[in-house]
Amino acid sequence: MTFTLAIVGRPNVGKSTLFNRLVGKKLALVDDQPGVTRDLREGEGRLADIRFTVIDSAGLEEATDDSLQGRMRRLTERAVEMADVCLFMIDARVGVLPADQVFADILRKKNANVILAANKGEGKAADATILEAYALGLGEPIRMSAEHGEGMGELMDVLRPIAIEHEERAALDAPEVDVDVGDDDEDAPRIPTLSKPLQIAVVGRPNAGKSTLINKIIGEERLLTGPEAGITRDAISVKQVWDGVPMRIFDTAGMRRKAKVQEKLEKLSVSDGLRAVKFAEVVVVLLDVEIPFEQQDLRIADLAEREGRAVVIAVNKWDTEDDKQDKLKELRESFERLLPQLRGAPLVTVSAKTGKGLDRLQQAIMRAHGVWNRRVTTAQLNRWLIGMLEQHPPPAPGGKRIKMRYATQVKTRPPAFVVMTSHPDLMPESYKRYLVNGLRQDFDMPGTPIRLYLRDQGDKNPYKDKKSSQPSRLSKHLKKGPSDR
Repeated sequence: MTFTLAIVGRPNVGKSTLFNRLVGKKLALVDDQPGVTRDLREGEGRLADIRFTVIDSAGLEEATDDSLQGRMRRLTERAVEMADVCLFMIDARVGVLPADQVFADILRKKNANVILAANKGEGKAADATILEAYALGLGEPIRMSAEHGEGMGELMDVLRPIAIEHEERAALDAPEVDVDVGDDDEDAPRIPTLSKPLQIAVVGRPNAGKSTLINKIIGEERLLTGPEAGITRDAISVKQVWDGVPMRIFDTAGMRRKAKVQEKLEKLSVSDGLRAVKFAEVVVVLLDVEIPFEQQDLRIADLAEREGRAVVIAVNKWDTEDDKQDKLKELRESFERLLPQLRGAPLVTVSAKTGKGLDRLQQAIMRAHGVWNRRVTTAQLNRWLIGMLEQHPPPAPGGKRIKMRYATQVKTRPPAFVVMTSHPDLMPESYKRYLVNGLRQDFDMPGTPIRLYLRDQGDKNPYKDKKSSQPSRLSKHLKKGPSDR
């Protein structure tokens, strides 16, 4: 996870020129005419070995109404709030203007990390402006020329400690996933602790009730709620010991269908929600009982599965449903049909408003977390594989017989298995699904993402050269003479 750098400043101070230099491509339009950039543009920036996400913003305008300039200003302020670092650019040729002083005051309030840069600083003409810039109260300005690449070394020196701090913080927050396992490892989930709590992301469409649900769990009105869709704009985490289990719960902005994300603000919110999914161990997909399983709900659940996270489906506003029995049956049928990759994942009904069903939700989260940590020994897997092959042998595409030799679990969180086989490239997807479904059913792993890898080991067998010190019963039988039998 990289940090985010937002470039802000008055129109025509050179923000897009610097953006293009940092991303190494001419992604943003550059022109002498002020106001060319109206939206936010995001790219992958790089300075030597430092990598980060860089956002090119619209020029900061003094307008605060609903005019185009006013909307552009709100968009830029939002980018400042969401960014880890803010690079405030002034024009060293023009000098510090009153508007720069106003914007500097705003930036100090909205972002803890503000870097001041005096662009177009080549030549002696900019010396006086560099001295003026100290009056903005943002520390020593970096003298640079985005067009000619001057000052990039100084910018790199300022960004390096921020990058290191962000990496350390991300390492603390990142969940332990794709854990290597062996037969000697304990067959038990890793117990959440206060220092390493169970991390949960609550995701869903706007106005599904995510913030209301979390407020009810923590027992206080800590997150802003309301009838308007899209109140939550960024991912907020709260820590809570829930029924004795330490948890960190991420509340995310509502994720709409991409075609409907017309405001750039909401696009920022969606990307923030996606980051929250990556930091989670269990993802709670919160649905609205009145409009469940819309296209975006399915995409969110599929994203969590592809990221390898445990998934729980929670249906909110259950208190408003009259025909609960039929509705529950309909929900389960829709779930099985529309999300076959998560077949068996917990589906619980809750009311964030009244708190009913929260105990079931907590139990479902713990159950999903336990399955996500599931361990199966190699001996168990190979007995299972023999049975699966006898029940339904693999096909022989083009007359080539596929031999499946042995299976082992290589990772957990989520469970990942390797099957050594001949011609793995010829194995049809339908047979892989048959094996995955068998793992789910026979080893009680409903709903969790399962990774199955087929590897070609030729004629090698890990047990081929291991000779037992005791002869087998079959070899003893063959060595006996006819009179002994």
